[in-house]
Amino acid sequence: MTAPSPTYSGVIPPVVTPLTADGELDRPSLERVVGHLLDGGVNGLFALGSSGETAYLTPGRQDEVIKVITATAAGQVPVLVGAIETTTDRAAERARAAAALGADAVVATAPFYTRTHVTEIDRHFRDLAAAVDLPLLAYDVPVCVHSKLDPELLLPLAADGVLAGVKDSSGDDGSFRRLVIGARALPGFSVLTGHELVVDAMMLSGADGSVPGLGNVDPHGYVRLHEAAVRGDWATARAEQDRLVGLFDIVRAARPGTVSATAAGLGAFKTALMLLGVIATNVMSPPMRRLDAAETAAVAACLESAGLSPAR
Repeated sequence: MTAPSPTYSGVIPPVVTPLTADGELDRPSLERVVGHLLDGGVNGLFALGSSGETAYLTPGRQDEVIKVITATAAGQVPVLVGAIETTTDRAAERARAAAALGADAVVATAPFYTRTHVTEIDRHFRDLAAAVDLPLLAYDVPVCVHSKLDPELLLPLAADGVLAGVKDSSGDDGSFRRLVIGARALPGFSVLTGHELVVDAMMLSGADGSVPGLGNVDPHGYVRLHEAAVRGDWATARAEQDRLVGLFDIVRAARPGTVSATAAGLGAFKTALMLLGVIATNVMSPPMRRLDAAETAAVAACLESAGLSPAR
C-alpha cells in the first residue's frame, strides 16, 4: 500500500499585497499577481504571509486580500491564509474569518510580543486547530516571533493530527533536517522550506516544497527548480537555484542604512513586479518606504541579468 502524499507540496509563494498610491488595496494588481503566479505553474498560494505585509494590514484589509485571492484562484490551487497574531484568541478570530472567506488552510506562528513558554506554544496550536475546521500549518519564523519551533514540538503535534504541515523560515538547516527525518513516519504531513536561496538543498534533504518570497517575481524559475528536484535532476535544479540566487540580489538595491531588512526585501519584490508590468506601483505599508528611482534601476539591472525583461 502506497503512503499518502503530503497534502501541500510544490511551489506555494507568499503572495505580495499591492497597494495604490494612497495606500489602499490595489485589487486589479492583486488579481494580476495571482494570474502571474498561476501562469507560472505554482501549486498553491499563501495569502497574508510576511511577503504579503500581513502585520501591516488592518483586519478589514486582510479580509479584502483573502476575497481577491480566493476569487481569482477560483479553486485552481489551494489558498493557504495566514492567521498571524500575537495571541491565541486573536489568531483564532483571524482563522475563522479566513475560513468564512474561502481559505483552504490556515497558517499560524507561535504567539509573540508576550513571553511564551513551549508548553503554551503547544497549547496555542492545539487551540487553533480546535477553533476552525481547516488544516493548520505552523510557520516557523523566529526572526519575527522570537520563538523557534523545534521538531520536538512540531512532530508530536503532527502525530496528534493538530498540524498538517510546517513552513520553515528559521534558517536552521540542522533543525530542518531533523524535522524532515521525523516527518517520514507521518505520511501526509507537509514540510515546506521558506529558505528560498537553498531550495535545491532542502529538496535533496526531503522537503515537500517551498514557500519562496522571490517566487512572486519568478514563479516559473521556482517551478522549474522544483520539477527538476522531483525527477532527481540535481544539476538542473542547482543551475536554476544559482540563477535565482543572482536574482535575489534585488534585495540589495535599497541604500544601506535607510530601510529595514523587511522593507528592502518586500520593496524589491514589489519594484520588480512593477517593472515586469504585473502591479501598478511599488507602494509599501507605512512606516516602510517605496524604493526610489535609483534603487529601481538597480532592481531592473538584476532582472535583466537573470533573464527577466522589464516591461517597456
